[in-house]
Amino acid sequence: MKHQQNTELETFIQNYIQITKASKEIAQKFRLRLADNRSPLLFSLPLKEISYSIVGKRSSGSKIWDIEGNEYIDLMMGYGVNLFGHNPIFIKQAIADQLEEGIHLGIQSEVVGEVAELICELTQMERVTFSNTGTEAIITAIRLARTITNRHKIALFSGSYHGHSDGTLVKTQLENETIHTVPMAPGIPLNIAKDVLVLDYGNPHSLDIIKDNERELAAVLVEPVQTSQLNIPSREFLQQLRQLTKEADIALIFDEMISGFRIHPGGAQAWFGIKADLATYGKIVGGGMPIGVIAGKATYMDAIDGGMWNYGDASYPQVRKTFFAGTYCKHPLAMAAARAVLKHLKTCGVSLQQQLNQRTSQFAEDLSAYFEEDKLPFQVKHFGSLFGLNTIGSFQGCKDTDLLDFRLVLLYYNLLYRGILLRGNGGFLSTAHTDEDINSVIQAIKDSITNLRKGGFI
Repeated sequence: MKHQQNTELETFIQNYIQITKASKEIAQKFRLRLADNRSPLLFSLPLKEISYSIVGKRSSGSKIWDIEGNEYIDLMMGYGVNLFGHNPIFIKQAIADQLEEGIHLGIQSEVVGEVAELICELTQMERVTFSNTGTEAIITAIRLARTITNRHKIALFSGSYHGHSDGTLVKTQLENETIHTVPMAPGIPLNIAKDVLVLDYGNPHSLDIIKDNERELAAVLVEPVQTSQLNIPSREFLQQLRQLTKEADIALIFDEMISGFRIHPGGAQAWFGIKADLATYGKIVGGGMPIGVIAGKATYMDAIDGGMWNYGDASYPQVRKTFFAGTYCKHPLAMAAARAVLKHLKTCGVSLQQQLNQRTSQFAEDLSAYFEEDKLPFQVKHFGSLFGLNTIGSFQGCKDTDLLDFRLVLLYYNLLYRGILLRGNGGFLSTAHTDEDINSVIQAIKDSITNLRKGGFI
């Protein structure tokens, strides 16, 4: 790095540590015992001294306060959980009421049936079951598809994230001029990758590959809009994918962990007008409690319990079942929070999402106008109330990918220093964010860019 950059970076690091030193002390104190996957997420040697997570103390509405009392406008929003902001009273009250009744496991939650009916009503799915996490929901949806189709291969798309199970942590790799599917990380068996096709999202050639492998494919797993690539058009591709999978009796699985209940009360299926065979949900619907939801056509969901039957007649479960279990599935606190969320969404109707989508669109337009006016190599993409910051071109002709990434990390820390908490290079707006919050975010971005220019980084 140049002398000017080193000097400015050292000054910034000292200033940052000064206001977050308690978080740094906690990170150092417990590093020996706590294996924390989030702490080194943005690790780079020049920024080693500020590579630690901010430790939160409390949260309310659009804000989080750390253990030193610093206030942050939160755009991470629990990685997409907090559609209504932090600690909304209707969810808080539902959890408090259930706590008074107790946390009884092993028997049925009193409200689980009502929660299932509400999900079916909003999503137009036929049946529902519950897990504890999004990863578990994806595992279960894939297992159901394999059970019913009696096939084993699945297809998914590069750039998507479907949880941290071995079966979806794969990628493509070029070896000897041939593309292979390989594990994404150490510890994942090579054999698992043999049952997964990794395709390009939005590429018509991917549809040809699915067609060529239709007799082996149990399911195609897709994020209707990739959170890592919000700029890829989706509707026409998804329509073609739906038609192809329907003709080949391949289960189409929508991963709606992010889009579910955010873009529309009925999720991406309602938004695009496309009916998937199975869909997985989480985040928003749990109201802050751990939850995963698997919903879909009875054809697939019946493999959970054997299918529909009645008392007082000769009916009985007739569908071959697969294995599904979990001690904390349908946890009373999660069910209480989910019922409160779903009833709130039903009462508000689609206007809740429409208004939030519009505010996010205006925020993206205002920010993009600043980038264009100031000739900055950024653009803002959004889908509903999710937005992301992308680089375009280069920084003054810089083609060094590592240096570009480093500057983006610097921007992240500059915003954090100014009280803006992002999810990587983007985030979520909630119904709790005010116009004042949004204006503060835009001003913080401008101030951060000014600081990076002063240091010679842009």
